Amino acid sequence: MSARRAELLERAYDHVLTHGLADMSLRPLAAAVESSPRVLLLLFGSKEGLVRALLDRARSDELAMLGRLPAAGDPVAEIWRWLAAAEHRPLLVLWAEAYVRSLVDPAGPWADFARATVQDWLAVLTAGRPGTERATLTLAVLRGALLDLVATGDVERTSAAVESYLNGGA
Repeated sequence: MSARRAELLERAYDHVLTHGLADMSLRPLAAAVESSPRVLLLLFGSKEGLVRALLDRARSDELAMLGRLPAAGDPVAEIWRWLAAAEHRPLLVLWAEAYVRSLVDPAGPWADFARATVQDWLAVLTAGRPGTERATLTLAVLRGALLDLVATGDVERTSAAVESYLNGGA
């Protein structure tokens, strides 16, 4: 990746973390990242190529977090602490947007984002553990609590729900 492409990708990533991808248009984005639509198209091939690069960038943040989890023990409480941290909210909103878009537009630049995310998380949640049923349930609880948190901002309530689940509660 060229230095200019990497620089513009980071600027565009910062922009979409604040403004989202749904209504992203090349002209306003290019102005925000101090470039031009022509340069963005040259570096990313198309608007869809830019969206894919941005989603890959967001996924790399997610994978980096998952990679920092301790190898031993149950990673779920640590995952939730990371998800509930206010500084990660823009990434989580972007994740939610991309997840839903990949379900309703599976042929677009969002293709496979939701499926790949599920596989990433299940790999972490099943590491060294037999079966996938509990990991699938845990992922469903985390994803549901995450969507609730993003929608309401209620860290206390959603964290209490996740903790209840982790402690064997309903």
